[in-house]
Amino acid sequence: MPITLASDAPIDLHMHTTYSDGRWSAEALLDHLASEHFSLVAVTDHDYVQSIPLIQDLGHARQIQVLAGVEISAQWQGMMADLLCYGFDPHNEHILAVTERVRLGQKANAEEVHAELIRRGYRFPNQQELLKARNGELRVAGDCAYLLIKHGYVSDRAAGLQLIIDAGYRRFKVEMAEAVEAVHRSGGVVLIAHPGRGLTQPADFTYYSTDRLDQVRAEVPIDGIETYYPTHAPELVATYVAYAQQHDLLVSAGSDSHGPPGRLPMKYSASQCQALFERVGIRIDH
Repeated sequence: MPITLASDAPIDLHMHTTYSDGRWSAEALLDHLASEHFSLVAVTDHDYVQSIPLIQDLGHARQIQVLAGVEISAQWQGMMADLLCYGFDPHNEHILAVTERVRLGQKANAEEVHAELIRRGYRFPNQQELLKARNGELRVAGDCAYLLIKHGYVSDRAAGLQLIIDAGYRRFKVEMAEAVEAVHRSGGVVLIAHPGRGLTQPADFTYYSTDRLDQVRAEVPIDGIETYYPTHAPELVATYVAYAQQHDLLVSAGSDSHGPPGRLPMKYSASQCQALFERVGIRIDH
């Protein structure tokens, strides 16, 4: 039976759990969303789609619709271009192949960095406890920075990042065009995640101006952009909305919540993402 949402139904299409780099389990996240009366959400764990059927079952048990979603670690012309993908078949071989390759590459690099840190004399006796949500296993090199902080070797994320870079950290991302093709072949749509985040965090993120978006669109058939995002100023949101309307692009809205003690899920209105919902077969009732 097709899903129908009221135009003011509360939604959030960008969140993470311990299946990637979130701080709370899928069960804890869905419990929170149910207590806050969200109508529809997408849990977009990085490069991992195998958990989607389970998360959809958790949502169903709590009377919350869960749209299939994932955030793929991608790049365009060497620049960060992470992608939010929705409405695909999580069992499709194409999206499974791309996401698994990214995860395996990131894990291999994390283990290389960890081994180098051990060789240099760093010790992490509390690793199992600190990473218990993932059975003590390393998933990304950032886990090594987290261990460095928690064991008192560095005081903050910037210092930890510098140490792991020196120990061999490298970004492992799939090319945007390849990811977009895989998602389209899996029946989904693809939007550039947090395109304006590079304005406030230029060291870690790429800013997608309208000119840069023009360049991307000339090469890659993206479907849209994440327009409503916590660090996007109102003026930037207005610019992205106008751009999306001009070029018939989809827009999405998400908190990028990773759980407490950080930012929690945020309530956006379903009407803000009407074109996206209609594309994936969800009706908005006015």
